[in-house]
Amino acid sequence: MREPFSLDVKSSSRTSTSMPQNPPYHDFLEHVVKSIVDEPDQVRVERKVDEMGVLLTLRVSRSDMGKVVGRNGSTAKSLRTLLRIVGVKNNARVNLKIEEPKGSMPRGPQETREDTSVDRVVEDLKL
Repeated sequence: MREPFSLDVKSSSRTSTSMPQNPPYHDFLEHVVKSIVDEPDQVRVERKVDEMGVLLTLRVSRSDMGKVVGRNGSTAKSLRTLLRIVGVKNNARVNLKIEEPKGSMPRGPQETREDTSVDRVVEDLKL
């Protein structure tokens, strides 16, 4: 008959002098983002704690920004929602800031539907 599984805490390799472990929401964000980008070695997550809660700042390569933000910000919004859930389970208010890579051009306001109407295009074609 097999013995039930048990964990011997005394023989564990982790001690109190080991490196501090990242909180679960930090590791969660890092794991998810590294899974969706092309350059996972460029993913950096920085944690800052203040009276408002925890701020995770995410940095990725310029070529991966589109994957992290998603169409109309859908991926970023989903990441923020999931981080809030993981944070609540760990008694923390977690917010996400996605930092623009250096040298990238911030996008301006998108053209509105009225600016690209058929009448406007026809008007522009008239010389």
